[in-house]
This record gives sequence, C-alpha cells and structure tokens, in this order.
Amino acid sequence: MDARKPLPAGGVMDRQVCLISGGPAACLWPTTDPSGTLPNNAIQEIFSRRFRRLLTGDPDGVPPWLEVIAAGNGTGLYLPTDAPWVVHADLATLVGGVRALLMQALHPGSLAGVRSHSRYKDDPLGRLSGTIRWLTITTFGSHEAVASEASRVNRMHERVSGSYHSAGGESRNYRAADPDLLRWVHVAFMDSFLRAHQHYSSRPIPGGADAYILQWAASVTPLGLTEVPMDEAGLLACLDGCRSELAVTDDTREVVRWLKNPPLPGAARVVYALLFQAAVASLPGDYQRLLGFSAMPLAVIRPVTTGFLKFLRFAIGPESPLEDAAIARLHRAGVM
Repeated sequence: MDARKPLPAGGVMDRQVCLISGGPAACLWPTTDPSGTLPNNAIQEIFSRRFRRLLTGDPDGVPPWLEVIAAGNGTGLYLPTDAPWVVHADLATLVGGVRALLMQALHPGSLAGVRSHSRYKDDPLGRLSGTIRWLTITTFGSHEAVASEASRVNRMHERVSGSYHSAGGESRNYRAADPDLLRWVHVAFMDSFLRAHQHYSSRPIPGGADAYILQWAASVTPLGLTEVPMDEAGLLACLDGCRSELAVTDDTREVVRWLKNPPLPGAARVVYALLFQAAVASLPGDYQRLLGFSAMPLAVIRPVTTGFLKFLRFAIGPESPLEDAAIARLHRAGVM
C-alpha cells in the first residue's frame, strides 16, 4: 500500500455523483499532488483527464475533509485491514449510496426529517454532503475527529423534530435522535454498502459480512445508538422488524423521482443511470415492488456494473489521498 504511483494533478470525482451516491469511496478516489506529476500510464492519463474535465467539482482537486482525516497522530475506529475500511474504500459504495437513499425514502419518519429540516429542495447535493462527511470521517478519521464529527451530527439532530403519518395512517411525533429512526438510517446504509460490495466488488471483506456489521456498529455509539445489529442474522431480523413501518407516500414518490433523474450533465447522467439500475437490482424484491420498480436481473446488471467500476478504477487511478492521509496518520501513531 506504500508503493504508490505519482498522483495526477487536479483530479477529483464529480461532486454531484459523489454526493448523490452517498458513498465515502466517491470522495476517496480523486487524486491531486502539488508536484503535478502525471500517471506513468499514458492511456490512464487520457482517461483521467477526461474524467476530471467531465466530472470535476473542485477546481483544485482537493478531496473534501482531507485535513480532518490527516490531522493528529492518533488511531481511529478502524485500520486498513478492518471490514468497514475495506468496504467504504471501494467504488461499489457508489451503488450502495444510491441504494441506501432509496431505502431511507421508504420510511415516512426518516423522510419527514429530510424534507422538513434540511436543504433537500433548495440544495439536495449540499444536504447529502453532511452524511458523506460523517461516513468518511468516521471510517478514516482519528478518534478525536470522530468525536468532533459525532458532536456536530448530534447538535444538528437536536434541532430536528416534527410529525409524520405512519404506514398505518396514524399521526406520530418524531425527533431525529429517536433510536428507532437512527437505527433505520444505520441499517439502511449498512445493508446497502454491504450488499453493493457483495454484488459489485471482487475484493473480499475481511471476516465477511458479520465482521463488517459488528465493526461498523461502533460508528453509531457516539450518536447515542447502542442497540444495533451485531451480525448478519441480526441485520436481517432488524430489517424484517422495520418492514411494517415502510410505506410509499407522495413525498416518497417525489424523492424517488429526483433520485432517478437528478440534475446531472449528459455524460454523468449516463453513468448515474447505470449506478441507479444497479442499486435497484440489489434491493430485495419487496422493496422494489414498493417503489414501483421492475429491475434488471442481477445476472444481467452485475457484469455490466462490475466492468464499469473496474474501468473507473483504471481511469482515475488507484491512488486515494484520503486513504493515504489516514495511513500516514496511523504510521505516526505507531500502529502500522
């Protein structure tokens, strides 16, 4: 992992694709280096330049939250050999993020908080950036950075409350810090990143699904959530227990329409359409039916998606400034 090729100057994944997808890896893979050294592979340079020109969101190519990840000399929740690090550093999270947002849209309580107390209508991409910030810092940051980020999220949650109509039609009050709502958001993201990785990544998860679920459970303890699934059986049981709470409302349909057709430029729209189809195909059949989708069979969409993600890795290069910064910090901490 220390033997890295020189980094292309000014590269960054598109902010829109990164934020819509909701996956940390979308913000991990952009590359930049003040030396301006170009990739050794000329073909990769051409593809990288094209992606940067088409999908740039930051003119300087600096990954978001790089300084936060790099700061200090301490350890964090995870090491590069841990399951959450491996899963969240993979580009399959581009699919998992879309899948998680579709799942969250099925819970009226979760959706009410998004629509009533966020910038969703005016700045949907900006709203999602907060979620990605938390996921990225929690996965790759130091304990101090994780605690600070959790404090930011908790302060935000304290201001979010209201009411919504449940799947059965009853009016219910809610707070963003309610354990049941936090748990649903947690399992929606966790299940989505896990399934996307299982379907669309060739990289093994250290310890398998159980290790990912157990280790990622530590991420929500600073948010005040302690009763969460600790293995795959527990995750499936939790999802099954939430099933009666799910419903499709007018708000759900509006959000799903936006997720299906977000404001992206032409070429990025084609890429996103594939990610969206892959996300839908990885959902359980009953979720697909609730959302009104008829997905492509996984046997059809999987090879196309995995092939595209492999091409994308090649096109933008294997370097990850955020991951490199986290590893450098771990070296300073003496654990690597």
